[in-house]
This record gives sequence, C-alpha cells and structure tokens, in this order.
Amino acid sequence: MVLEATMIIVDNSESSRNGDYTSTRWQAQTDAVSVIHSAKMRAHPQSAVGLMSMGGNGPEVLSTFTTDFGKILSGLHRTKIHGTPHLSSSIQVAGLALKHRSEKSQRQRIIVFNCSPITEDEKSLVKLAKKMKKNNVSIDFVAFGDLESDTTKKLEAFIENVKGGDGSHLAIIPPGPNLLSEELQLTPILGGEGTAAGAAGVGAEGAEGGAFGFEDAAENDPELAFALRLSLEEEKNRQEREKREREEQERKAALENIPEEGQPLLNQNGEPSGDKDKKEDGDKMDTA
Repeated sequence: MVLEATMIIVDNSESSRNGDYTSTRWQAQTDAVSVIHSAKMRAHPQSAVGLMSMGGNGPEVLSTFTTDFGKILSGLHRTKIHGTPHLSSSIQVAGLALKHRSEKSQRQRIIVFNCSPITEDEKSLVKLAKKMKKNNVSIDFVAFGDLESDTTKKLEAFIENVKGGDGSHLAIIPPGPNLLSEELQLTPILGGEGTAAGAAGVGAEGAEGGAFGFEDAAENDPELAFALRLSLEEEKNRQEREKREREEQERKAALENIPEEGQPLLNQNGEPSGDKDKKEDGDKMDTA
C-alpha cells in the first residue's frame, strides 16, 4: 500500500459550467473528487488528500491535507465558478503545499482536472514539469471536455518531462454515456486497467530533490509567493486555534469528572446545605 499526500486541483473556470458531462463539468469533478478520496483512503488509511481550485483570480487552497472527506466537501461547496484557469501557478502552489506537508514519509502527488484551453506556452510547462520531477512530485492529469489538439499536445509534453518510475499519467476522457468518475476509475490514475494517454512515472522515494520553496515562487511570481505565505499563516493560525479549543474542552471535561465531596452547596430549598445543621445545633444550645 502506498502512503501518499495528494493535492487535487479542480477546474472551476467558466468552462466548467458546460453541460456535456452529467450534470455539468463542475458536478462531474465533484463526484470524481469523492472517488479519488475514497480510493486513496482504501490504499492507505494514513494517506491524506488536499484540495485546490485554479479558476477565478488565481489558485486557492480549499482544504489542507486531511483524511476527513467532510473538509474536502466543504471546500467544494464554497467554490464559485468564475474566471479563467491558472494552471502553472496552481501546480506551483500545490508543490509548495506538498513540501510543507506534516508527514514527510508520504509520497507526493498532484491530480489536476482540466477542461479549459491552456494559455501557458509549451516551453514554460516543460520547465515546470522538470522542476516537479526534480522534487519527486508525481502529477496526474484528468483532461476532459472538448479538448483542442494544442491543449493535448501541451499536456503530453508536460507528462513526458515529469515522468520517472512511479506513476504520472494523462487520462483523456471525452464526453460519453458514463460518468466522469466511472471512467476515471478505469484509468491508471486510480489503478484501473484502462489506457491513458501519456503514461509515465515519477519516483517519489528518497530525499526530496532540489529546493522548491518561496524563493522559487517569488522569483517567478511575487504575488503567488505572498498568497502562499498568507495561506500557510492562516492554516497555522487555524491549527493553533483548534488546539486551544481542544485543550479547553479537555480541561472542562476533566473538571466535570471531578466528584463533589461532602454535601451539595445548596439544599432542596435553595439554602446553603449547612444552614439547617447549624440552626438545629443552635436550637439545641438554647434548650440546654
């Protein structure tokens, strides 16, 4: 069983509104994300899945790495369909997120859904692919929709240059009678026997090669580096807040489990429990 950290990148650009997949391209992706999460958890219960979107004004981390599908689903539900895709910057952010994963023994993988024309030129994509290969990141593409030959060519070039020895794949799934999630399960991305265009691999074992950090992102895109820093800081604050809340709950639970000694503070009449005894003692002294 393979222990992996997988970042899924969904295409929430305007192209995902198209209805050539049931019921729309966006809904088809949502179903496929659920299938991917289930497959990863079955393969290894300590694997983790994260979620990103690449449409709108730029890439956005919707969920950090987790085993809880509820968090992934929450990220999907609050995602809006708008704007254009930002493929290269999304892959860079995903790579940085993988570098900062908490469990370093997890292999690194990115699964990208794409149903839009690719605006980046082939040369820049090849350069990015080589960088991801250097950092031991496997990348799978799920290309669907009415793909232009130029888009297919760019994806094939990317996969060719990110290949290694352990499973980077390009799955091209045209519209058809079956669900996108059903077709995806037949591809090598999820261990199926079906064919995928451009099957290749990236060895993710061993030490991480190269230095893929904020410096690389800042060199190519300062705004991307700033956005990632902000995202990581927000996640750190969230984790610290959850830790404080958990410690507070544990403290309260511990206090509730402490047994009360002696009599209760108030009797059934709402008076201090010791008043009756004191009154009786006083009456006895008066009669004496």
